[in-house]
Amino acid sequence: MDHAPYDPLRNAVIDGDDTLARQLAEEASRAGLDARQLVERAMIPAMDEVGARFERNEYFVPELLLSARAMKAAFAVLAPALAAGPAASRGRIAIGTVRGDLHDIGKNLVATVLQGAGFDILDLGVDVAPERFVEAVCSDHVDVIAMSSLITTTMPGMAGAIGALDRAGLRSAVKVIVGGAPVTAAYAARIGADGYSDNAAGAVALVRRLLKGGSSDPPPPR
Repeated sequence: MDHAPYDPLRNAVIDGDDTLARQLAEEASRAGLDARQLVERAMIPAMDEVGARFERNEYFVPELLLSARAMKAAFAVLAPALAAGPAASRGRIAIGTVRGDLHDIGKNLVATVLQGAGFDILDLGVDVAPERFVEAVCSDHVDVIAMSSLITTTMPGMAGAIGALDRAGLRSAVKVIVGGAPVTAAYAARIGADGYSDNAAGAVALVRRLLKGGSSDPPPPR
């Protein structure tokens, strides 16, 4: 497999250079390179490498944010061509910060990294009511619900959303993952979530395992 046309974009995303990533995506588009191939062979491998470096403690949150921004810049250039082409999503994920919580930085980072890994993202925003998560399963046909909470007092919103899915008879139709500063693996298990991650790279690995039917056990604490 010839990686040469894709390596510059891949490296720009790994390096977190959003200006170069956007420029390379534009040049690749003008040269006629397939947008989906650019995503599959440059951007997804780049975010996989960023995630691996994060797990090895070679990258930290600032580097992760820069790479996510670079990926998003390139993705914005390719989005029109991707929308016009055949769908090849690895799964559809609805992500939101639970009711009563207006924090979105962590949620946005996870959404961007998941998108870079090839998942179709439905961003529900912040202060999301349990009923909106149910609607995402019914109307938007998502495979995974990802919920974030950044303050302890809003964590019950996660249990509330899972309860709403149960009452609607939809719990078995979707995987549920949770995360956020005060959230723990023990809390995720207690409320009946399918998995927990304390970082964006871990969320990608978790979703991949869940959608393949693998173990949902969280990675060891960092």
